[in-house]
Amino acid sequence: MRVAAIIQARMGSTRLPGKVLEQIEGQTMLACVVRRAGRASLVTELVVATTEATADLAIADECRRLGVPFFCGAEHDVLDRYYQAASGRQADVVVRITSDCPFIDPQLIDRVIAEFQRHNGLDYVSNTLPPRTFPRGLDVEVVYFAALERAWLEDDNPAWREHVTPFIYRNPEKFRLYSVTSETDYSDLRLTVDTNEDMALARRVYGYFGHDRFSWREIIKALDRHPQWLEINRHIAQKKDP
Repeated sequence: MRVAAIIQARMGSTRLPGKVLEQIEGQTMLACVVRRAGRASLVTELVVATTEATADLAIADECRRLGVPFFCGAEHDVLDRYYQAASGRQADVVVRITSDCPFIDPQLIDRVIAEFQRHNGLDYVSNTLPPRTFPRGLDVEVVYFAALERAWLEDDNPAWREHVTPFIYRNPEKFRLYSVTSETDYSDLRLTVDTNEDMALARRVYGYFGHDRFSWREIIKALDRHPQWLEINRHIAQKKDP
């Protein structure tokens, strides 16, 4: 099976424009995500899916600098962007990762892929399905390409298409779903980057470790030692899912 990890990235964030190219300990946030995701052993290849917008030429340049393949597609129809990128890579399985997750964990990516491979006949496996137990920002979605293609053909909701997978996980009668959970509920932790406060926490954690090879469990231990860090972005509300 060709397992393609596709990282969606664009400059046009509503709350923190250009965040994907903001610096975290000497590297862009996109570089953090690419390098960490690239360490997942069950991923066959990795590609960044950006847009054809002029502003996103900077993302293409960063991908060239990082030596990572990239695809330029629709700006708002992100489902189409994923479908076209996956088709071009002849992927059998697609791993969806977003570029605002600088703490994405390669071992967790492998765990979700392994669950997909272990249970025959699944269409969609993630660690984001209810009841959510992982921190926000460690999101991994694994989708069988045929299921992605069906969503691409049948989903007529623009809001859903912008978020790629809602047509799949909101139609359990059409798709076979499986949830990966943690033994402890960490769903109240916010490790994604949507605001300046989120970025400040990311920089604090990266600065604490001094490298980018720490695991998500090591982050939890660091936050247990320094609970005051959680106050940096505790007040930030996550956008509601479509």
